Amino acid sequence: MPPDYSGQNLCGRSFKGQNLEGANFSYADIRGTNFTDANLRKANFTGVKAGLHKRWALLLVLLSWLLSGISGYLLLLNGVLIAYIFNSSNIIESQVAGWIALIVTVIVYIIIIRQGIGLSFAVALVIAGISAGIFPVAFSFGVAKGVSFTVAGAVALAFTFIESIVVTLTFAVADVLTVVLALIFAVAGALLATAVVVETVGNLVLAGIVAGIGTAVSAYIAWRAMKGDEKYALVRNAAVAIAAIGGTSFRSADLTDANFTGATLKSTDLRDAKLIRTYFHKTKLLDRVRPGNSYLKYPQVRQLILTGQGQDKNLDRFNLRGINLKGALLKDASFIQTDLTHACLQDTDLSRAKLVKTQLHNTDFTGATLSGVYIGHWNITNETNFRGVKCEYVYTRLPTKENPNPLRKPDNNAETFADGDFADFIQPIFDTLDLYHNQGVDPRAIAISFKELAENNPDAELEIVAMEKRGEDKFLLRAKTAPEADKSELSAEYFKTYNQIKALAEKEIKLLLAEKDSQISRLEIMVMTALERPSFYSNTQIKEVGNMTNNQGGFSVGGDIGGNVNNVQGNNNRAVQGDNNQVIQGDGNQVGVGAEATISKDDIVKLLEELQTLVLEAELPEETKEEVSEEISAAKKATEKEEPKKNIALANLESVAQTLEKTNKTVDAGQKLWSKAKPIIVKVASWLGAAAGSYLLKL
Repeated sequence: MPPDYSGQNLCGRSFKGQNLEGANFSYADIRGTNFTDANLRKANFTGVKAGLHKRWALLLVLLSWLLSGISGYLLLLNGVLIAYIFNSSNIIESQVAGWIALIVTVIVYIIIIRQGIGLSFAVALVIAGISAGIFPVAFSFGVAKGVSFTVAGAVALAFTFIESIVVTLTFAVADVLTVVLALIFAVAGALLATAVVVETVGNLVLAGIVAGIGTAVSAYIAWRAMKGDEKYALVRNAAVAIAAIGGTSFRSADLTDANFTGATLKSTDLRDAKLIRTYFHKTKLLDRVRPGNSYLKYPQVRQLILTGQGQDKNLDRFNLRGINLKGALLKDASFIQTDLTHACLQDTDLSRAKLVKTQLHNTDFTGATLSGVYIGHWNITNETNFRGVKCEYVYTRLPTKENPNPLRKPDNNAETFADGDFADFIQPIFDTLDLYHNQGVDPRAIAISFKELAENNPDAELEIVAMEKRGEDKFLLRAKTAPEADKSELSAEYFKTYNQIKALAEKEIKLLLAEKDSQISRLEIMVMTALERPSFYSNTQIKEVGNMTNNQGGFSVGGDIGGNVNNVQGNNNRAVQGDNNQVIQGDGNQVGVGAEATISKDDIVKLLEELQTLVLEAELPEETKEEVSEEISAAKKATEKEEPKKNIALANLESVAQTLEKTNKTVDAGQKLWSKAKPIIVKVASWLGAAAGSYLLKL
């Protein structure tokens, strides 16, 4: 039974590396608790209080006040320099130095506010460079000018950077009153330091104004940093990292399906934590966690998780792997090329959302609304869950001005999917055994061989789902199998029997048929009909003989007759890129999913480079060449990986093929290019595992 720590005070405890799957921590005090590397799958953290222990938080606050005072002391230099302006006893060169200091300080503050801290550092380097040029001639006009130019910029930037981090840190660990005190310490530090060296009250007032302006700029930066302004990400990241020291640590912990509803998570370390379907509904201070590289690093994503309001949001190319958006409103949102692997999208409203080239392996759409979704090249697998999806129609391409409703499904605009139809329409049958025959198809041998296979392997749960004639004399028999079935062994066994039966004399075949029930004869007739009519049978007709394991009489075929037949089956999790999920090619008895035995990955990369060269050298519109070239590069990059991302490469390759085929019809130069490109595309598509009957393999 999982441990129950609900309501307990666990401050400072260590659960490092422990197995706490399903543990109940609801409403516990876990400030300063160490969960590093722990297994916290399905753990309940509802209403917990995480973050810094009181003693550690007090220490950080005191440290922030000390740093505020020290950073304020830096303004002494600027205050003294600027005071030269109003000191009549100084020589003209000192007053000029004061003006330079004032102007440089103002410029630095303007750049910081408008462009951010990062560019300000670049400006500081430029200032240093200019100063280096000033110093050689400074002795002719007074060293003070060059010194004031350098010091003013460096001091303004250093003070603003340090003080903004201090204020942001104080925001992260304490309240507004503590922040105000930190700002007061900064101004006080500047005034105290200046009072020691200035000669008049007027100069002291001026120094106070300078300190006040600098402090105000720092406070503004801290405020913008806590709001997630990317210009000040450096400040925010530094402050949050410091604030998380000594806080609750979930670093590298497994938080799959953990529940943080209503939890307080400031000063919490989530770096490298496994956040798969982790639920953060109504979580407090989620913006003050240390997120590492997880989806929590995006301000707009944090807001979406907390509010569930994502209508019209653009999240293209975001890494949202494992995000939990259960019940969110995502109408018209864009997720183009976004990684939503393992995401929970249960009961979401995704009406008219763009899911083009989106990674959706093991994504849960249970109960979601998908009407009007754009699904071109989306990457789903047999682990993608469409149970209970509500969908009336979808589009398989992105809209354009010329065609706002591209490739609608159902094709008839007056029709819609009935309840449950969309899941059947879109969910591929991945667990199929594809038996492809391309030489001397023998219907009787097919019927007997399949019957034998079904009887010898009852656990495979073989059920015929499709028959199709290919070309003039080729035939595909597709059977659904149990998910755990070994398709390679099943195919090898089937074709061994098939080749042996084809070699038997007519008299021996008749003896075999005499022993069997009527199902073999019915299947033989259906195969013959399929060969005569190049079309699929209806599901009703196929199901009549689909399950052939009822008669367990059995028989065997002896002898040494056989053949060297190769069969390679694809990955069950292969993403859908066409009408089916197996590719057919070659001229042996049957081949599935590419000729990887004869073509290497390097060969495919070279073919893609050759294709790219053809495109770049063709007389096509520059916009078309650029678009196609980028897609080929993306396909090549996906192929070159140690574990090739074939589904991504296929999606880009199909887009390339469609564009080039279109230019074949509209541009004269496109005809010559298409004739050269087409065989390359087909060859690459076969290696990548394109689906039998898919657009690419029908070129």
